[in-house]
This record gives sequence, C-alpha cells and structure tokens, in this order.
Amino acid sequence: MAPPGTATATADPDRVALAEIELCGELIIAASAADGERLSADLIDEVLRVEPAG
Repeated sequence: MAPPGTATATADPDRVALAEIELCGELIIAASAADGERLSADLIDEVLRVEPAG
C-alpha cells in the first residue's frame, strides 16, 4: 500500500478508500486516548506518519 499522500488517480479506488479508513481509525484511537479536547498538530502528523517539510 502506498504511503499517505502518494495516491494517484490511477490507484485502485478500493485500496485508496481502505487506506483513508485506516488513517481515520488511527486518528479516532489517538483522540480517544489523548488528554484534553483536541489533538495537537504535531500529534496528528505523528499519527498520520507525516514527515516535516524541509
């Protein structure tokens, strides 16, 4: 499966949808385990495996 943000128009739509569902699930799990009302941008990036630009 392609890393987040690398899906192309020619990718299998079912695989893309499954990847999106998995990422949403990971965010929900992180949000339910977090203290406070909101996840920080840094924590969201960590959950979604986003690397810093630069």
